Amino acid sequence: MTLARFPISDIELRGVVHDFYREVRAHPVLGPVFGAHVKDWPEHEEKIVAFWRNAILMERGYDGNPMAVHKAAGNVRAGMFIPWLKLFDEVLARRLPQETARAWSALAHRIGRGLSLGLQEHGGIPKLK
Repeated sequence: MTLARFPISDIELRGVVHDFYREVRAHPVLGPVFGAHVKDWPEHEEKIVAFWRNAILMERGYDGNPMAVHKAAGNVRAGMFIPWLKLFDEVLARRLPQETARAWSALAHRIGRGLSLGLQEHGGIPKLK
């Protein structure tokens, strides 16, 4: 019995992560932000594969803290999750069956909302959508 949120193969998961970061590197807003911090793309992709394996498949191979990393970066803004999620959704739609893409997208949007809220300036009205 598996505890996975939805069925996905290792090949599908790795394919999404690889394609997404290939597109991130070419993105006019996201590319420079990631480029300022990621020096070893294969290593970064492996860490993100572990993150998603933890989030989707309930495997415990990821021990990072995404909120702390994004806050410490210094150049990540809450509004950047809008193009991030749009790009991620485009990759999901191209790479995966519709139901799997929809399920992963819902999870990514929930995580993105949490990160976005955590990065907003305090004292303002939070943007929930």
